[in-house]
Amino acid sequence: MKKIFRILFLTLVGVAVVATFIYLFKQSRPKMKSYEIVEAQMGSIEKKSVITGQIEPRDEVEVKPHVSGIVSQILKEPGQSVKQGEVIAVVKVIADVSSLSAAESQVRQAKLNLDNIEKSYQRQKNLSEKGLISTEEFEKSGLEYAQAKESYSNAVDQLAILRDGISRNAASYSNTQIKATISGTILNIPVKVGNSVISSNTFNDGTTIATIANMRDMIFKGKLDETEVGKVHEGDAMTLTIGAMNEQKFDAVLEYIAPKGTLENGAIFFEMKAKAIIPEGVSVRAGYSANAEIVLQQEKDLVTVPESSVEYQNDSTFVYYCISEKHPQEFKRRPIEVGLSDGIRIAVKSGLNAGDKIRGNEKQE
Repeated sequence: MKKIFRILFLTLVGVAVVATFIYLFKQSRPKMKSYEIVEAQMGSIEKKSVITGQIEPRDEVEVKPHVSGIVSQILKEPGQSVKQGEVIAVVKVIADVSSLSAAESQVRQAKLNLDNIEKSYQRQKNLSEKGLISTEEFEKSGLEYAQAKESYSNAVDQLAILRDGISRNAASYSNTQIKATISGTILNIPVKVGNSVISSNTFNDGTTIATIANMRDMIFKGKLDETEVGKVHEGDAMTLTIGAMNEQKFDAVLEYIAPKGTLENGAIFFEMKAKAIIPEGVSVRAGYSANAEIVLQQEKDLVTVPESSVEYQNDSTFVYYCISEKHPQEFKRRPIEVGLSDGIRIAVKSGLNAGDKIRGNEKQE
């Protein structure tokens, strides 16, 4: 019985040794690699740059009051369209007490003077009707009476301007009514009823009542790297992709490149602006983030191959020209001259023709 077990054990050991030898032999043999076959094609290569920025109105106007006071009414809301001259808000003037007191005193004095000259004028008129004074004296009295009435009217207007911000004779030119200076859309009204506002004058900009912009005239504003700024020119076409509207692309035209760059994080950038062409019926809001694609270099109608199929050695480039697609595949190394690359495909200036087959990536078994 022991003899039988011994024979079985030796047999199993022998089988294991033979299996191990066969496995190691197979592993030591070189594997036959297989490659994809790609074809050189006629095409175009574009090298693009992507610029980040945002969409802004070309003209954005801040409406400021011409009198200081308190906002008593707000007649519009952000998002509403307004026409030039429409009233946005009303400001109630808070008069200075001393100036108001002086203006009231001027009105009283002008009234007293007017009453006195009016009595004198009436006496002169009666005497003139009776022929007791000359026409010249009567006309002089009439002139003094007219001047007194004008002075009184002017004093009353000055008091009304100080107290109410408007005179009776200039109601249509009221400074208390804050009107739109351009036609467009109200972007923001940063004040509320009851807020104090300061007039725009020589010493300060004044309080902003509203911000208005023409939302049909939009621009893309971004920054170009110094390595790219020399490759683009005003008038070049661009393609915009707006972050909030990923499914849509918009055309744009480069209009402006800053003549001076700014240093940011160790790199020089140049501000650029492009006119965004927004189709009718499409609503774009101010401040949307966007990306702009612009073509820096382009080569058309030339032979192109995948860049992954090109081999680089020192200053030379090669491809492996396919001699046989059947296993075992046969390839011949061939030098080529390459041109522009977009990172996926590369232009071949010489060494290949359209339709030639070359070795691609290795197949994964």
